[in-house]
Amino acid sequence: MSIFSNILNKIFHHDSAPAAPAANAGQPAATAAPATAPEPAQPAAPKQEVDVEAVLTQLQANHGEQLNWRTSIVDLMKLLGLDSSLSARKELASELHYSGNTEDSAAMNIWLHKQVMQKLAENGGKVPDELK
Repeated sequence: MSIFSNILNKIFHHDSAPAAPAANAGQPAATAAPATAPEPAQPAAPKQEVDVEAVLTQLQANHGEQLNWRTSIVDLMKLLGLDSSLSARKELASELHYSGNTEDSAAMNIWLHKQVMQKLAENGGKVPDELK
């Protein structure tokens, strides 16, 4: 699974987890075959607007370390429990088609944060303009 997919899942799964079991609670053990029918509906689920800022703010409230996820890709990844090492960030940059110099980690990190926020918005996330 890609790093961006992990970011997306951590944020969207966090918010949609209570909704998905509630929707399936009516027919959880009906049959195993119809369980594949809701899977095509799952790609539609991320199209539901998820308040990214609210999810991350809640995660921060429950996190022991104060992190600046609003501007730092490193802190955002830490908040989500993901590897925030330089090599992981370079891999994320590659996934998101970063064309700059990955040796300039400061520039890459700024670009990564903006790209991640934009991609979250493109995938159904409600992201405040100041974070994009």
